Amino acid sequence: MTPTRRDVWRFEAIGTHWRVETPQPLPPAAREAIAADIAAFDLAWSRFRPDSTVTRLSSAGGGVPLPVDADVMLDAFAALADATHGGVNPLVGRSLEVLGYDADVTLRAIGRVPAPADWRRALTWDDGMLRLDRPAVIDVGALGKGRLVDRVLALIVSLAGAHAVVDAGGDIALRGRGERIALEHPYDPTRAIGVVEVADAALCASAVNRRAWGDGLHHVLDARTGTPVRTITATWAIADDAMTADAAATALFFEGGPRFAHERGVEWVRMTTDGQVEWSPGSTAELFT
Repeated sequence: MTPTRRDVWRFEAIGTHWRVETPQPLPPAAREAIAADIAAFDLAWSRFRPDSTVTRLSSAGGGVPLPVDADVMLDAFAALADATHGGVNPLVGRSLEVLGYDADVTLRAIGRVPAPADWRRALTWDDGMLRLDRPAVIDVGALGKGRLVDRVLALIVSLAGAHAVVDAGGDIALRGRGERIALEHPYDPTRAIGVVEVADAALCASAVNRRAWGDGLHHVLDARTGTPVRTITATWAIADDAMTADAAATALFFEGGPRFAHERGVEWVRMTTDGQVEWSPGSTAELFT
């Protein structure tokens, strides 16, 4: 059997490795448009660059015209916050910084700082403006990469009309294609706890072994305490779009995660820190348990 030809475009952006597969090479104009869209998203939402919108707001608060996808993502954050009883919060950036996951990635913890519990009063997004009533650090990591994957996939379809796979550091969206994807064991990257078929959908994963440092420190925080979560070690979520899958993968670290996923038709798997595996009713994953 002759293998199906695929063009693979690899590049680095927003601090992660990207892989874009299409039947034929994307035209130069399409690649330029994708690169420009990623750059604009990064300029708005990266807390790791001094010229970004969120960095400028972090020092004194204030208001700016709504950055790209602010309303879509912050509406989703409101739903996440409700589902997790405040465990997820877009003003968790300062909590990450004091743990060492700051703009310079010092990885030196200097304390614990809960995110503002009144974040929906502090942060507003209406009338065409994004406003912060005090200095605070916005972090959209709970769903932002998934949203950007969706944007890139939409550009490919609109500009090139191509079936595609877009993979940004493990957040994967597929259109017109299917793939059998391994669920990487969070304690041993050479092993998988199972595999799942994904077609015309998105799979996003999160694990505490990624972006981990120090003594038990990692990037998945409980915003109510400013400390890393301790019960769940890895999550995988499949949804129609990558932002929903990314949000569900974050929610699944908290007690309200399964309900959040169920209400959005998300299929999921998660592993607890003691090695037990849980999955959604009707999950199609083949688990090696």
